[in-house]
Amino acid sequence: MPAISIFNDVIGPVMRGPSSSHCAAALRIGRLARDLMDGDLTDVLVEFDREGSLPTTHESQGSDMGLFGGLLGWDADDKRLPGSARALADAGIGLRIETVDVGDPHPNTYRLTLRNDREQHALIAISTGGGMMEVLSIDGVALKMDGGYAETLIWLDGSMRSAVERLAPGFDADAVLIHDTPDGLLVQVKAAAFVPDDVLAELRPTRVRRLGRVLPVPSRQGVRLPFTGSEELLAHDGDRHTPLWKLAVAYETARSGFDEDEVVAQMVGIVRILRRSIDQGITGTQYEDRVLGHQSGRFLEMMEAGRLLDGGALNRVVLYVTALMEVKSAMGVIVAAPTAGACAALPGAVIAMAESMGRSEEDMARAMLAAGLAGAIFTTRWTFAAEVGGCQAEGGAAACMAGAALVTLAGGTRDQALAAASMALQSMLGLICDPIANRVEAPCLGKNVMAAANALSCANMALAGFDPLIPLDEVVDAAKAVAERMPREHRCTSLGGLAVTPTSLRIEQRLAAAKGRGCVGCGCG
Repeated sequence: MPAISIFNDVIGPVMRGPSSSHCAAALRIGRLARDLMDGDLTDVLVEFDREGSLPTTHESQGSDMGLFGGLLGWDADDKRLPGSARALADAGIGLRIETVDVGDPHPNTYRLTLRNDREQHALIAISTGGGMMEVLSIDGVALKMDGGYAETLIWLDGSMRSAVERLAPGFDADAVLIHDTPDGLLVQVKAAAFVPDDVLAELRPTRVRRLGRVLPVPSRQGVRLPFTGSEELLAHDGDRHTPLWKLAVAYETARSGFDEDEVVAQMVGIVRILRRSIDQGITGTQYEDRVLGHQSGRFLEMMEAGRLLDGGALNRVVLYVTALMEVKSAMGVIVAAPTAGACAALPGAVIAMAESMGRSEEDMARAMLAAGLAGAIFTTRWTFAAEVGGCQAEGGAAACMAGAALVTLAGGTRDQALAAASMALQSMLGLICDPIANRVEAPCLGKNVMAAANALSCANMALAGFDPLIPLDEVVDAAKAVAERMPREHRCTSLGGLAVTPTSLRIEQRLAAAKGRGCVGCGCG
């Protein structure tokens, strides 16, 4: 697995849509699929395994929106995304979505068959959580591709193997992989830039495709991370007791090659995006296909009038969390931190508390970097995908990260930040994912608020010297073990929990009728 990057895997992408593992990851898959066809598509067949999560969720949770946008070459924050289905049809691209029985091991598996008048290709990819994805095969050839490289695919006659081996040093690549195919060879070149045309000419390829990088931080060879887990971090830092945000900077500079100023500046940019989204949410948002309307504005009115219970700064945290969730539900711009479904707990808590304390955007960015490091530790060991781990993988990760961030914001120590992260995650084990009416709105809203309040409580407990007892690494491993015993119905399939209550089903039917659809949850698209 490529080394985790805070900006690739944890704090990001900047996106629109209800779910990062559905929408943003699907968009990235679609972008690579478009490149595989050199931008020329006439027909697309999308297949989802019946036992996976996507047959019941692909339309309502944004997979279709993201995938279609990617096939059109759009970015994850493109304002046209809610209309991507119509735009795909207007572009003359035929589409079929089918449910099949193929036994895919990963619940978020996309099987695409792509055609134009001259050629056909097949691509299988998975969404791994938080907007990240991985291509598993192209035209039946097993390979790995996560969007971190400029990938040149070269189809050759089998007799050209020795020529590839001879010319490979001139590709200036991190990896040159030669795959056997029934008709010859498929050469996969992973590099910072595509293979030059003059080098390709010597190989006399039958076909060349260039699949562009879709991640903000490029992959690169020879990455040596200073640590990947909390125990390794403590051993690495020893008695220096470096603040967690500085350790995050050291981690990300090793991963990305950026310097400290670039890392901090990139996070400041993310903080500014989040603050604009919070303002938008409080002002008011509208979107037709949505369970809950605008509510955060009324919360602000009640708070300012002194008509709420005295929650201190926690009330502002609740306000900001709900505002961000409303922006997400209205297809506004958010940051998956670590996911879209859990996008509000961490930034809502950090920005609200920082403003209450009179702190700067740089202080917010440092707290978010500490959170990013906690998230990198989390996802190195496990996943952010609710389809794999339930909401303990999303809301649990968000609470863990926010705990570390809030301690950092308060000037706490490295060990206190890790303690808060551990305690916050301990409190979230076993949390299921059961979106009402098959939309990523409720109980997601309440779970984001709960994650933020949990993080604030655990941050204060850690600052007061409370003992977390279980190290963060072990808590993540425990959550993973819990998920392995969690029923599929409770892992973002909308087949269990609140999702199947009579009221939830009635809401889903009402929304379906409003959009003119005749069926719900059948997987027909």
